[in-house]
Amino acid sequence: MKINAISLALGLSLLGGALHAVAADKPVSGGSLTVGVETEPTTFNPQLNGQDKAEITLRNFWESLLARRPDGSFVPWLAESYQASEDGKTLRFNLRRDVTFSNGEKFDANAVAENFRQTQVAQYCAGTSLCLMGSHIDKIETPDDHTVVITLKEVYSPFLSFAAGLQILSPSSWKSSQLKSGGTEIAGTGPFILQSYEKGQQVTYVRNPKYNWAPATAKHQGPAYLDRVTYRFLPESSVRTGALLSGQVDAIEGISGNDAGEFKDNSDFTYQHALNTGTPYSLFLNVEYGPTQDVKVRQALLQGLEIDPLLKSVYRGERTRAWGITSPIDPLYNNELEGKYGNNPDAANKLLDEAGWQTRDSEGFRSKNGERLRIELIQAQATVRDQRDVLLQAIQAQARQRLGIDLKLNYVDSGTYADVRKSGKFGTIANSNTPTDGVDIENHYRPIAQGGAINYSRVNDAGLNAQLDKAAATLDLQQRRQYYSELQQRALLQLALAVPLYEPEDQLATASYVHGYGFRSYKQMPESVYDVWLSKH
Repeated sequence: MKINAISLALGLSLLGGALHAVAADKPVSGGSLTVGVETEPTTFNPQLNGQDKAEITLRNFWESLLARRPDGSFVPWLAESYQASEDGKTLRFNLRRDVTFSNGEKFDANAVAENFRQTQVAQYCAGTSLCLMGSHIDKIETPDDHTVVITLKEVYSPFLSFAAGLQILSPSSWKSSQLKSGGTEIAGTGPFILQSYEKGQQVTYVRNPKYNWAPATAKHQGPAYLDRVTYRFLPESSVRTGALLSGQVDAIEGISGNDAGEFKDNSDFTYQHALNTGTPYSLFLNVEYGPTQDVKVRQALLQGLEIDPLLKSVYRGERTRAWGITSPIDPLYNNELEGKYGNNPDAANKLLDEAGWQTRDSEGFRSKNGERLRIELIQAQATVRDQRDVLLQAIQAQARQRLGIDLKLNYVDSGTYADVRKSGKFGTIANSNTPTDGVDIENHYRPIAQGGAINYSRVNDAGLNAQLDKAAATLDLQQRRQYYSELQQRALLQLALAVPLYEPEDQLATASYVHGYGFRSYKQMPESVYDVWLSKH
């Protein structure tokens, strides 16, 4: 469906707001939706996906055992109920009996159990948080066709969040040549079925007519309203904005601070935004390689940079400053570090002098023993979004002007990114992550040898390890928050393992005839288009 803004406004004027009345009263079925998105998935296998923003497309096809309410509590989905043992070591999932995969395969205990077994196979899950979670599983049992029982080696508090949210692949998926990339052979249980993928262009899903098992967090039951949804890959924000304004697409996500004003308070469109959960977009500083091995250099970056004016300049006030190791909307967030560091170039330059970087070269950069103070910043091309390249350039300029540090920006493809991470030969990696319930903290600060899949700082610190172990061993939320608060103080103020920049968020803008598009409860990422309907098509 493609209607330009002028004709839509005229139609609304002539109808006297009738379309809005329809929207409020009665959803209707049918029609096609076209969405302009920033991120093209590098894989359509959701378990191997490392791009949070690819979830906007993948979530239409893949589902999990449980869903989450806004407060984080769990509700049935593919599992009709679950029980946890008093000691927290055993989880029992009672599965629905009316679910089938889109290719007709049976959804049962064996199918679910195989998904969990694969989290223990290093050849499959290496480099993802799956291995970290799978390493805690002792036994996977299927006492009958509709029951899966998982027993852990020890209490591990983040595991329920992981188990509830693991996206379930069909039994035949594990034998398919498309397993790593994902494709039409890899079936899910979702309200839409992958129809076609044109690399670099778009992906199209069609309605699953047999779908009838939406969670209680959904706004309706039965099949989706839409017949079809197409996601067009439009990496430039201005292009996405222009496409929506001109009627080439019906909705867009990833709206820059400059463009938000085009849709706010504009009756032809709706505009929404929401903070993500998980780890802020941060510079993770490598403790094992180059100048950032010195804690004083790391502390100088943490203390010397002034992030707020950069965010205001790049995003026009449309993004939120980050201070800690997790998001303000996460139940484990602690606000004790807000305003406690940064914008202190005098202290930062003193630290660099103490670290021996006292002389300046002909271009004004600090040097020691004839070598420039250069820190290589690695950014994966796949996660360059939301004007992050512009923000990094601003940080690069500030590091030079304020501190005399040569921050070298290096954007790399997925293969190079994996090689660089494995080699450990980098100064800092810029990234964010959306898992909740401490999974994000485990991923970033657990030692690599113990499953820290994205431990970009490559830290293995006894103090942090002790806090991680204590937090993982208790199911008490207040106690976990305290342990993570202590970890945060050490990780940032003492060890300076990261420089938090801003809290990632999602933005959605839609034409006014698009209804029901919004954010997933709890994680607040763009939801699937299951509840979306069109008042004119």
